[in-house]
This record gives sequence, C-alpha cells and structure tokens, in this order.
Amino acid sequence: MFLSVFDMFKIGIGPSSSHTMGPMVAAAHFLERLKGSPFKAHGLRASLHGSLAFTGVGHATDRATILGLAGFTPEAYDAVKAEEILAQIHATKTITNEGLLPLAFDPTTDLKFDYDTVLSGHANGMILMATDAQGDVILRDVYYSVGGGFVMTEAELAAGKNTDPGEPIPFPFQTAVEMLDMCRASGKSIADLKRANEHARKTSADLDKDILRLWDVMNDCITRGLATDGILPGGLSVRRRAKAIHESLLAERGLNLSAPHTINDWMSCFAMAVNEENAAGGQVVTAPTNGASGVLPATLRYWLDFVPNASPSQIPDFLLTAAAIGGLVKHNASISGAECGCQAEVGSAAAMAAAGLAAAMGGTPEQVENAAEIALEHHLGMTCDPIRGLVQVPCIERNGLGAIKAVSAASLALRGDGHHLVPLDSVIETMRQTGEDMHEKYKETSLGGLAVNVPNC
Repeated sequence: MFLSVFDMFKIGIGPSSSHTMGPMVAAAHFLERLKGSPFKAHGLRASLHGSLAFTGVGHATDRATILGLAGFTPEAYDAVKAEEILAQIHATKTITNEGLLPLAFDPTTDLKFDYDTVLSGHANGMILMATDAQGDVILRDVYYSVGGGFVMTEAELAAGKNTDPGEPIPFPFQTAVEMLDMCRASGKSIADLKRANEHARKTSADLDKDILRLWDVMNDCITRGLATDGILPGGLSVRRRAKAIHESLLAERGLNLSAPHTINDWMSCFAMAVNEENAAGGQVVTAPTNGASGVLPATLRYWLDFVPNASPSQIPDFLLTAAAIGGLVKHNASISGAECGCQAEVGSAAAMAAAGLAAAMGGTPEQVENAAEIALEHHLGMTCDPIRGLVQVPCIERNGLGAIKAVSAASLALRGDGHHLVPLDSVIETMRQTGEDMHEKYKETSLGGLAVNVPNC
C-alpha cells in the first residue's frame, strides 16, 4: 500500500475535494479517453448520482464536471478563463477541445442530477457518455469520487484497494502495527519511513522542497482568509468571520487581558480562514479533503507561531508523518464524508494533524500513533450534514474545533510514554464500521441533521 504525500495533500480548488475536484478530474480523464478512442464523438452527456446529485449544486459539481469536459484540471485551474468557457458553453451548447470535433452539450439537458439511481460502488458516483451523430452512446464510463480528490473508475474500484502497480517501496506498511514494528526494527521515525518510500517512487531529489511548496499554498490560504471579509456565495448569507476574529486577537496582544484559552481562538481563526477560502472556491490543499482542509494548516501554523523552538525545517517531517497516518485511514477505512460521515473528514484530518504535531515536537513513533488515535477516537460518529449542501455550516467552525482537538491529542500523547489501551488500527476499523452503520441521510446528502433542522432560506 503506497499513497504519496502528494496524493494526500493535493493543490486544488474549493469547495469540495470529492464533489468539485473529483468530478473535474473524472471528466478530464474521460476527455483523454475520448481523444484516444477510434470512434468520432459528436456529443456528450453526464449524470450525477448519490451524494453528487443530492449536494451537487451546493458543491458546484455540475460546473466542475462541465469544466473537466472542457479540459480544466484542479491543479491548473484558472478562475477567469473558467467563467469565460462556461459562458461560451451555455451560449453555444457546444464543448470545444483540441483534437476533437465540436461536441454538442446543453448543460440544462445533457447533465442530469439523478436522485433515484444509486450506483453500487460508492456514494459519489457519476456516468460520463459520448454519443455519435445519431445520439447513440459510443463510449461510457462510470467514475467514483472516493474522497480527497481521489477518483476511481468502476473497473479500478472493483480491482480493490491493494492494487499498486508501482515500483516496490522499502517500508510497505498497511497498518499502524506494521508501521510501528518497522520503526522499531529500523530505528527510523514514521517520517523517515515515509521519506524512504517517497524516494523509491519520486524522481525529484529535492523531496523536502516540494513538500514545503504544499505548506506555502496552505499558509497563503490562511493569509488570504485572514485578510478577506464579506458574504460567502451559495445563498445562506454566511458572513466570513476569520478576519474580524484575527483583528480582535491582534488588538489584545500585549494588553495582559487575554485568558489562556484564547489560544483556542487563534487555532480556530486559522482553520476558519482556510475553510472560508474553500467555501468561496479558492485555492486550497486537500488535508485530506477540502471540507477538512483547515485542521492541519491551523495546527501547523499554531505550532510555528506559538510553540517555543518550532522551526520551519521540521515542516517536511510534520507533513510526511501526517500523510502516513492519512494513508492508513484511507486504506483501511475512508476519508469520504459521503461514505463514513464527517468522522472520515475532520476526524481523519485531526488524527493527521495530531500525529504531525507530536512528531514535530519530538514524540516517539508510539507517542505519534497515540496522538492520532486520541484525535480520531474522539471524532467517532460525527455526521456530515451540511446545510443546503454547502461546505459552510457546520463545516467551517468544525475545522476549528478539529484543530483544537488535534493539539490536545498531541499534548496528551506527549505526556505519556506511548503505551495506551486502544490501538489506532482499532479506532480506524471502528470508524469504518460506524460509517457502514450510519444512515445515508447523515452522509453528505443534506437529508438529515442540521441540514433539515436549521432554516436555510
């Protein structure tokens, strides 16, 4: 099992890694398939299923799908150009791509939100089709957006999670127990194991430089969020709060008026800044998802700004350790809110952040594993119930509380010696089982919880 740090942390756009980035990636993949097809296509169709249908409008899934079919990708997204292309498609009812004939596509009729047909592979399913001049389907693919911007075709999903055609890696751990055993046998830290695995697959000699680029994007997102106010799009009239909270916190500095718990406000402020940017469709880094993208950056920024002896030189170890934990969660359970609720998103993010912080603060592999276990354990059962399908309420504040839990978990773990009753593997498995048992209305469909008990119009 190998998931690169650059798989867990992907630079992309808001508001959702599974509902915005994933569909765009899937559509771009289908476009490449179409370009390699011996058939001449004259039109395109798409249908969204499950959670992609129920919350697709709030997550801009329709826009993302259309833009993917027009050749856009999350990592190279140009917002100004995207608006121009969308306007052209709506006006001409045609999608134009180099190497293909102009393809007939009417967004109002050729993209369907199918609320009735459930695809068997995953809650986030979509079908993409190309048609000939008579309107008959000549190419059809089923895609599943499985969380964190990861996309799998129907065939790939059927092949199973253990499919890994890449070069062998030196430390192929698939569980936390295996990871800790390898740390003990090799004398390496979790970050060391992850770095060795990355070097086995990545040609770049300067891995740490590329990892620091991820942090630069995360930190820039915090900075933009702290400097921007106004009303978030989507119709809920949610006001950005991070800027005002930040200004209030800055005004209190040096006045000896702040209570010790004010540090929690700093962490929440950093996290909310990220998720307000995400909700506005800005550039974010999946950590491991967009909906949970504020937890880890807020924890890392807290460490750099407030913890004595924190050094930017330790950022790669922080992120490598976090990625190792995120990989375990994704491989053995899920990071998808549509599959396991918000425990799989903010819970996973808190576990990753807690592990990264514990490692950066000198924790042993056992203490790092304990930190991740504590953080994830105390998010078990958390539902995903965004009001109107928007990644705003309760998602923005929830990231702040996730960061606070991550720091508390790391601190508790570092006060111990790494020995604890509940293993991380058991918590991950419990999260998976809880997700299976959770009613569908609490898994990113906006059919239950806060989504139906709070007026949203």
